[in-house]
Amino acid sequence: MNELMRVCRFLDAAGKVRVGLIGDDSNVVDLSAAGLESLTSLIESDDPLAALRKFTARGAHRVAMSSIKLLAPVERQEIWAAGVTYLRSRIARMEESSFSAVAYDRVYDAARPELFFKALSEKVVPSGEPVGIRRDAKWNVPEPELALVLDSRGRIKGYTIGNDMSSRDIEGENLLYLAQAKVYARSCALGPSLVFGPTEEQARTWEINMLIRRGENVAFEGRASLSNIKRSFAELADWLFRAQNFPHGAILLTGTGIVPGAGFTLQRGDEIRIEVAGIGMLENPVVEV
Repeated sequence: MNELMRVCRFLDAAGKVRVGLIGDDSNVVDLSAAGLESLTSLIESDDPLAALRKFTARGAHRVAMSSIKLLAPVERQEIWAAGVTYLRSRIARMEESSFSAVAYDRVYDAARPELFFKALSEKVVPSGEPVGIRRDAKWNVPEPELALVLDSRGRIKGYTIGNDMSSRDIEGENLLYLAQAKVYARSCALGPSLVFGPTEEQARTWEINMLIRRGENVAFEGRASLSNIKRSFAELADWLFRAQNFPHGAILLTGTGIVPGAGFTLQRGDEIRIEVAGIGMLENPVVEV
């Protein structure tokens, strides 16, 4: 099994953005103090693990995880998403829309995947901050997803957790409303870290879990195996980079296999917890926007 290294962005006590290596002892090694200036430079390096070992060897300044504020693990990368990559997602999106059902059925088996723009980096919500549900929607759900971290040449360098917040009634009303159902304030969360080192084969052995709490109660709980993503990660990355330039790289959400039933919608005050064992836990409360 390949070595895994988890990297985060955080604010130090002086309010300065830093890059850190998350250890197994609830501490973070401050890699910025050792000379690592940005996540992007790490992503763009030919061997991120070798670069991380070098910076870790240079400095051992540690801070307690409990004493820092985590930021979203993204800098100038655009965030995109793939849809209908799980059979469960195809079924759910066909159920929500009699108007557009045939489109979702066809794209699941098509050569070309569904890809759409999700967010600019400055609009991404980190772990611990609120994600949003639209005030003009009646059926709002989270979509927990594995996200690919891609460099400027489309190479997969690592992984993180994403939440592709969606208004299912808006999308179901008309497929042309997809952007309004998917792209709005606080509709994308990423974190808590980027993990470098896993191969696709290794990442596909992971399970993604989601728990939604409403007060003291569990409102929804679900899990999915990442092995059930139909398309290969390399295929999704290749399609994203066709006729596109990403000078700072990109983050690509790979679709969801966890879809709450038609009787469930998020409410203000809910708490969403999405966990992948190799990456960590993305936690966000819900607000109306």
